[in-house]
Amino acid sequence: MVGLPRRGERLTEGLRPAEFGFPRTDLRRRLVEAILRGDKTSTSGLHSDFERDGEALPEVGERFVLIDHADRAVGVIETTEVRVTTIGEVDLGFALDEGEGFTSVADWRAAHERFWLSYAEETRAWLNDPAWVPRDDTRIVCERFQLVDRLEPEPVTAGS
Repeated sequence: MVGLPRRGERLTEGLRPAEFGFPRTDLRRRLVEAILRGDKTSTSGLHSDFERDGEALPEVGERFVLIDHADRAVGVIETTEVRVTTIGEVDLGFALDEGEGFTSVADWRAAHERFWLSYAEETRAWLNDPAWVPRDDTRIVCERFQLVDRLEPEPVTAGS
């Protein structure tokens, strides 16, 4: 039987990880720092990535443990909005809330296309489309979230 948490004890066990960018990269470091500062409150990803990985879409109210560039748990974020849409439907407000210094939807799109194309072979194989590139009608998952807790960094171990 699992005991009840003690007063003030943080509950992160059982939460799915929130991982931004690729592990152990400067991009992840910058994105996590922006979240911890409160500058980054939205993110987007290819819908096909969720399908390929067999990962459930985030749900409003769901909490995730935020993983930094050194694979440490550093915070907890809570999803406040989830929308499946297309690249062509992203608006300026969402782009600004990504907290990466975008000043236009075109800036947002260029940065995201560079990122998505950095692993395009994997996406092309999954979609069975050797010519795949991000287009206006490419489906994406747009998520808004808020930081609800900061954690003292602790290593994340395999299987946790």
